[in-house]
Amino acid sequence: MEVDDADNSDKNSGSTPEPKAKGKPKLYVGNQAMGFRRDHMEVLSPLKDGIVADWEIAENIWDHAFKDCLLIDPKEHPMLLAEPCTNTQQQREKAAEIMFEKYQVPALFLAKNAVLTSFASGRATSLVVDSGGGSTTITPVHDGFVLQKAVASSPIGGEFLTDCLIKSLEQKGITIKPRYSFKRKEVRPGEFQVVDLDFPNTTESYKLYSQRLIASDIKECVCRAPDTPYDEVSYSNIPMTSYELPDGQTIEIGADRFKIPDILFNPSLVQTIPGMDSYAEIASSVRGLPQMVLESINKCDVDIRRELFSSILLAGGTASMQQLKERLEKDLLEESPQAARVKVLASGNATERRFSVWIGGSILASLGSFQQMWFSKSEYEEHGSSYVQRKCP
Repeated sequence: MEVDDADNSDKNSGSTPEPKAKGKPKLYVGNQAMGFRRDHMEVLSPLKDGIVADWEIAENIWDHAFKDCLLIDPKEHPMLLAEPCTNTQQQREKAAEIMFEKYQVPALFLAKNAVLTSFASGRATSLVVDSGGGSTTITPVHDGFVLQKAVASSPIGGEFLTDCLIKSLEQKGITIKPRYSFKRKEVRPGEFQVVDLDFPNTTESYKLYSQRLIASDIKECVCRAPDTPYDEVSYSNIPMTSYELPDGQTIEIGADRFKIPDILFNPSLVQTIPGMDSYAEIASSVRGLPQMVLESINKCDVDIRRELFSSILLAGGTASMQQLKERLEKDLLEESPQAARVKVLASGNATERRFSVWIGGSILASLGSFQQMWFSKSEYEEHGSSYVQRKCP
């Protein structure tokens, strides 16, 4: 989601902004709109710590999804919304109000992300390790219900690792140029010259967004979780891997290929990355992935721990990191009780890992037995939004 001053908007941008009163910001939604650099434009998210903090932005994203992507009238379709297990009662009721009042949906259901991920793998009981862009959450699911008291979370997710990579590269004199900041000019057949472009009114948030896109691709292409805990001495002579940046510059990446992913297992590594000083205090209080898994399982009833150990599900974009599954399983085998049969499961398809919540939702909504569970519009009109707590536990 991007916000642009109304007086500075680019009328020929190719995207369709939401109409706003004169003098108010215009909102642009979607990947196509995000690809156009505009003066004074900020990049915003409706989420804070995984919870909707700006409902106006959230509504604009839903508008874009219904009108421009799905091409549907929400009045004609029951709506299943996935939600984090940390969602508050107030947030749930607000979502119900918007869906029934603004979009006039005939029925609604709110389902927990972890439950849907578990259903996507064909399980009603599992321990879901969901590592996405903004955070990592460990959630035990038993018979289709979240065990709330045993949920563990960390602010370290894919975006955090991407920022660590950007800072580490900068410390080595490598600056990632956003795609909008240069053009490649052909000086002779097959030979190009990079010409820098100056856009002084570009906001820091848009610059960072553009750099993150490139750094995220670097991370996905060359990074992998190390087989053993990272240390500077052991990985100092690791072979370099080449990566060509969009401006044609080829960079060499060595130890960072392993150091950045290992932050998931050892958050204190953040303290060794220049420019990440402000996160050092946070990192010192965050547990590594194996410790969070064990902490979550140990908070559950002893009778279900064995089943949770054998059904640890990896989900989310960051969970697709190379060798992450193998490293997590190895560490857990070393730290778990001898009687535990540790099994970390993950789809072999990275896209399925990233969208496991959606897949689980599509399975749940198609079940005949689920149809009686919808929170109907007539029930909303009779009981109000608070009834969502009863219909969608």
